[in-house]
Amino acid sequence: MARSMTAFDRRETRADWGRLSWELRSVNHRYLDVHPRLPEELRGLEPEVRERIGQRLARGKVECTLRFEPAVAASGVQVNWDYVDQLLAATRELNVRLHGAASIPATDFLRMPGVVVDTRPDLEPVQAAALSLLDEALEGFVATREREGERLAAMIRDRAEQLASIAATIRDRLPELNQRWREKLEARLAELEQPADPGRLEQELVYVAQRADVAEELDRLEAHVQEIAEVLGRSEPIGRRLDFLMQELNREANTLGSKSAALETTNASVDMKVLIEQMREQIQNLE
Repeated sequence: MARSMTAFDRRETRADWGRLSWELRSVNHRYLDVHPRLPEELRGLEPEVRERIGQRLARGKVECTLRFEPAVAASGVQVNWDYVDQLLAATRELNVRLHGAASIPATDFLRMPGVVVDTRPDLEPVQAAALSLLDEALEGFVATREREGERLAAMIRDRAEQLASIAATIRDRLPELNQRWREKLEARLAELEQPADPGRLEQELVYVAQRADVAEELDRLEAHVQEIAEVLGRSEPIGRRLDFLMQELNREANTLGSKSAALETTNASVDMKVLIEQMREQIQNLE
């Protein structure tokens, strides 16, 4: 199934420990380029995040942002007041023993180990929830890429069918075009004052006809169009293969134009190149 490299998805979950949210977005890239943005307390998840994304995606520049809001963030600083009372009592006793030494500033108390209670949540369930939410986001993300990919594939199929139709029309008209070209050439030769040798004339006509023959180019064009249809049905990433086929199609269309002996084939070559360029632009978005 064709997949686009452009997509977006956002997922969120809440629990006793707080709120988590993922945002995934991607754009075109030759390879898979993952940019995780994780909060400091969950930075250790980065290798696992990269691995899970790599298992689901093959190409694209992917930005994945994780946000974490702990539930205790709004409760303020929690102080161990029993411990503070013990410290104050010890400070007063110390002042007596030191005959009235300067008192300790309150801010210094807060810096003492054990005064401020560590209210950070247990990160193990948070990490598990973050990875589970990432899997959920990836499901939606991949589904979006597949929907967009099918839209692009339909457009590519349509242009490929139009290209095949042009090639078939030119093939059907080749005998007529060749005959017209032969008659035109013979008419010009008849205008010469010196009559041409019939045997030599026939040889030259055959030689020029061979050089102007586009049957092989039409065969290859049709073969490439058939392969495009086959590639679009594959489940693996297909962008690079289709891009290569566009190069081959463009080469055949150029050759068709350079060997053209009639306006019809020249116009057909131009129309083909327009269709090929339209397909190429969309293929740049496919994984």
